[in-house]
Amino acid sequence: MEHNTTTYRYDSPATYSYKQIWKVAYPILISLVMEQMIGMTDAAFLGRVGEVELGASAIAGIYYMVIFMAGFGFSIGSQIIIARRNGEGNFRETGNIFYHGVAFLLCLAAIAVAVSEMISPWLIGKMVSSPRIRDAAVSYVEWRLPGLFFAYVTVMFRAFYVGTTQTKTLTFNSITMVLSNVVFNWILVFGKFGIPAMGIAGAALGSTLAELVSLIFFITYTIRKTDCRKYGLDRFGKFSFAKLGGILSVSLWTMIQNIISLSTWFIFFLFIEHLGERSLAISNIIRNVSGLIWMIMMAFASTCSSLVSNLIGNGHPNSVPGLVIRIMKLAYAATAVMMLLVAALPESVIRIYTDMPELIKASVPSLWVMCSAYIFTIPANIFFQAVSGTGNTRKAFLLELTALAVYVLYCYTIIHVVRADVAVCWTAEHVYGLAMLLLCGSYLISGRWKNKKV
Repeated sequence: MEHNTTTYRYDSPATYSYKQIWKVAYPILISLVMEQMIGMTDAAFLGRVGEVELGASAIAGIYYMVIFMAGFGFSIGSQIIIARRNGEGNFRETGNIFYHGVAFLLCLAAIAVAVSEMISPWLIGKMVSSPRIRDAAVSYVEWRLPGLFFAYVTVMFRAFYVGTTQTKTLTFNSITMVLSNVVFNWILVFGKFGIPAMGIAGAALGSTLAELVSLIFFITYTIRKTDCRKYGLDRFGKFSFAKLGGILSVSLWTMIQNIISLSTWFIFFLFIEHLGERSLAISNIIRNVSGLIWMIMMAFASTCSSLVSNLIGNGHPNSVPGLVIRIMKLAYAATAVMMLLVAALPESVIRIYTDMPELIKASVPSLWVMCSAYIFTIPANIFFQAVSGTGNTRKAFLLELTALAVYVLYCYTIIHVVRADVAVCWTAEHVYGLAMLLLCGSYLISGRWKNKKV
């Protein structure tokens, strides 16, 4: 049996070089960009169905993501611990953490789906003013929620492979997932091969089926290519509530942080929805365009979290600041080309998501505002992930909670009170990025994180 056992552990205080950082970040980058294309695929198909469906998919998609982020947040905390054990050379313990995470997330998925199925129609009905958007959003959520079972297990596979710096598999998995989603959307949204056109429900079902394909890929790849014995994946072992409690002590804060973070994003879109269906459709387009740049940035941010934890586990906390600066430089370099292309060719980019001329023209100013926000957002998120990588996830949570409070207050004022143009409303991203940059940067400079144990 062939095994892929390449890992990156360095015992020198010289920290990671640009080349070593890129080797870890590149597969994560490809995987995140490919996964962003899941949402892009949904938007591209629904943008040719109608503005209502396009706008509703923004509300419903973020509603689903808020629930998804509970499991994703748990996986981030697990990834930090896996990376620390990997840095210590305690490889078999990484598998133990993985299986405890899978067991917990499957239970969480069952609870989340059951509760959400009962309250989603009522809750969305209370929050959305347009009856047409409300009905379309509820339809999307009903077909999308079962995908949590597949998505939650998948994020634990990602936590394992990122934590052990075996990130190459993420690329293959994501390509498979995106291609599956394109095929499923084409068949289900428009109705092909005798299947009736399902519209927005078809986009949701297509994404759910793509999540299943992704999970099957990870399971097959792990069995065939990974050294399961080395990493303790060859046995389930005995479930320990004490072990789960230890994981939750780190993961709980990343869970809460991710839920609150996406909830404020959800609030932004609810505020925008009250400005009208056109403003909501514009914002969904901008969200999807922004998603590509965001995923490039998050590939480096995720790499930062994992490598910081590995570096501390390897006994070199003093090398962390230099590592963070290197990663930030690479992130700026990688995103600059994308931002310049989007800003220079806005209508060509927007045309990917809709063929409606008026909507295309109306979306351009918001697109320019969004691009400029990344000047602050890139270092802010890398600093934040560095704080999380130190293991002090409670402090990271408190820092982002403060930044999000500033963000929500600004959103309420500029959208709900001032009722500014939708392009002006997108300056909320500048406010959030600057707040995070100042808060997380100050904490890293203080050095108070160096003795944190996980």
